[in-house]
Amino acid sequence: MSKKNSFDVDYTTQAVDRAGRKSTLSMFMVMLGFTFFSASMWVGQQLAAGLNFWGYVWALLLGGLILAAYTGSLGWIGAESGLSLDMLARKSFGKKGSWLPSAMISFTQIGWFGVGLAMFAIPVAKELLGLDVTPDHMPWQGYLFVLIAGILMTGSAYYGIKSLTIISYIAVPLVAILGTVAMVMAVNKGDLGLIAQFNQGTKTLGIIAGAGLVVGSFVSGGTATPNFTRFAKSGKVGLWTTVVAFFIGNSLMFCFGAVSSIYVGGNDIFEVMLNINLFYLAVLVLGLNIWTTNDNALYTGGLGLSNIFGLSKKTMVLISGLIGTVAAVWLYWNFCGWLNVLNCTLPPVGIILILDYFGRRKAYLDGTVEEKQVNWFAVAGVVLGAVVANLVKWGFPAINGMAVAAICYFCGRLVCKK
Repeated sequence: MSKKNSFDVDYTTQAVDRAGRKSTLSMFMVMLGFTFFSASMWVGQQLAAGLNFWGYVWALLLGGLILAAYTGSLGWIGAESGLSLDMLARKSFGKKGSWLPSAMISFTQIGWFGVGLAMFAIPVAKELLGLDVTPDHMPWQGYLFVLIAGILMTGSAYYGIKSLTIISYIAVPLVAILGTVAMVMAVNKGDLGLIAQFNQGTKTLGIIAGAGLVVGSFVSGGTATPNFTRFAKSGKVGLWTTVVAFFIGNSLMFCFGAVSSIYVGGNDIFEVMLNINLFYLAVLVLGLNIWTTNDNALYTGGLGLSNIFGLSKKTMVLISGLIGTVAAVWLYWNFCGWLNVLNCTLPPVGIILILDYFGRRKAYLDGTVEEKQVNWFAVAGVVLGAVVANLVKWGFPAINGMAVAAICYFCGRLVCKK
């Protein structure tokens, strides 16, 4: 390994070499932890409210297949090329053009980091200390919880992929096992079985709409997949670890949210565990569940800002963590809706990365891709794709945005050939 790499174990501005690659198990744990996203439980609640049991299952399968195809492609690309999302963007969007996708991914991931901190601090403060927390009032103890969580999660992201791997090895088994046990206990305590409980109430959500919620739940975070799979040993490993992890992790989060909703009226496994008197285990599961996603989000934000400002990833992680921690409570109460809007802006970025890589794969692998200053057709594709994804209500918003971005990209290729 070169002297440079000994000081940059995260390969911020270059491809990960063979010495930097991780074991298949490590990659699987990192990717599975990445999908343990507490906000996906909210989607599980919406699915349970709008679909009967079999509609819920079909929505999960259809949405999961679409999400797996998208993230799996990016997983392969990251592993085969060894490049992060931002370094791939430099080749497809241009050196300065890549600032747009880097800014978008950084903004959304730092935002979700802050929301995640509050998602931990607010319910724990309410239950542990009996605090009265409202959108207009947060006692100082709640802010203290936010600060402690922010320092710990920023620290793990600061130390990079090694720290992320350690956290995943600890958190993934605990969250999966304890959460599943709590879910089974909740079902056993209920008056009706799972299918019968699912079928209660008026169901107004269609399977296609439900699948759209599944896709939208993690398509923005999934765009950052190359940041992690670039450490996989091969493209095949990057592909299958991503696909399997997303299917298992996302489905588990949806089930946690759905079961908590139909049995205890909440929207996450924390409330289920409280309902069966497992407070301390509930705090552990909630904290670890958020941690596995938050450190990946902050790591991604640091890489993106490093590409824009030219500072080290570690420096930008610290700055990102500070911003997310200070703004956490405000983000939680005011910004979730905006973040969901911004989620639709990232799939156009991902599809352009995919099309450009497979269209010029040999040049990518040879290291001979010409980097422009700005690829305006790629930039236009992201802007127009984001507008369409947010405004057109027919079909899947993410796919609508990707289709528009793909058309813009291919128009650019035709113009360049002429």
